[in-house]
Amino acid sequence: MRAVIQRVKESSVVVKNRVVGKISAGLLVFLGVSTTDRLQDVEFLSDKIVNLRIFEDQNEKMNRSLLETGGEMLVVSQFTLLGDCRKGRRPSFIHAARPDEADRLYQSFVKKIQKKGIFVQTGRFRARMDVSLINDGPVTLIIESK
Repeated sequence: MRAVIQRVKESSVVVKNRVVGKISAGLLVFLGVSTTDRLQDVEFLSDKIVNLRIFEDQNEKMNRSLLETGGEMLVVSQFTLLGDCRKGRRPSFIHAARPDEADRLYQSFVKKIQKKGIFVQTGRFRARMDVSLINDGPVTLIIESK
């Protein structure tokens, strides 16, 4: 699994002119699922992300996690994170999981985050989405489960 994580002041997802997910301060997570990903990857990534110390403490040091701050999370499925651009001019997506398996692991990831006590909103799997955000910092990180 590959995740692009952005610390945000707010974020939302619109599908067909309708807001389907919206959060205030927290994390926007773009999540890509590969052909080799399993439930162990969901466990690793969900634990890693909610415990990352990327929120500022009273001394303006990145020393607090999403769990500690009570922040929210917006999770957006994005298979293009698995795009391989090393050859040619068109990305190859052969490493992206098939839609049914990707959706299963995506939903598992969302449930794991919710079980940790985080308020979670999502985009729509396989939908064309407009994602808006106010990046806080900016802080943007890429994490892989492998």
